[in-house]
Amino acid sequence: MDSIARPGMYGIGPLAFLTGEITLVDGRCFVSRVVGDSAIVVEERRDVQAPFFVRVDAATWTLVPLPDHVVDLRSLDAFLTHWAKDRKHPFLFRLRGLVGQEIGFHVMNVPAGVIIHSPEEAHMHQVKYMDRGNEGTLIGFFSTQHHGIFVHHDANIHVHYLSWDHTRMGHVDHLRVDPWLVVLEIADRSPLK
Repeated sequence: MDSIARPGMYGIGPLAFLTGEITLVDGRCFVSRVVGDSAIVVEERRDVQAPFFVRVDAATWTLVPLPDHVVDLRSLDAFLTHWAKDRKHPFLFRLRGLVGQEIGFHVMNVPAGVIIHSPEEAHMHQVKYMDRGNEGTLIGFFSTQHHGIFVHHDANIHVHYLSWDHTRMGHVDHLRVDPWLVVLEIADRSPLK
């Protein structure tokens, strides 16, 4: 990350060997790992690597009003899919505010020496967390053309969560938000893989 973590850069991906998660926010690199059975530790550090990572240098942001029916990941995905129907390129988005009205997220925690052969095997090593009533930022990427690359096979978005105090961070599995308490912004550049 030390070669790409600079002001304006945003990105998400797993930590090397699937031992945690990485979220890059305006050049600041946050790494979450599981310590012990389930304690989560978030550190700001750039001396880490990722097996795959999607990133973008976000020069400017466009504010996009959220309709009142956008209350979870599924409705956010549907809204962004409709909003982007005439766009041909993937994009970065962020939600800021009370994003943790209820948010479920995980951190990868593959033990040292374990070799992963499939996504299903990797999912067996996720440690799941729940956060409620917390402010923070969701960093996400949207694409209809990169399923299984940097968005999921069954969705057009891939999202990471970072709490306002930088003590909780990971890959978002589900969330519940009040659209009146968050701000949606979309970056004006395409992601770099």
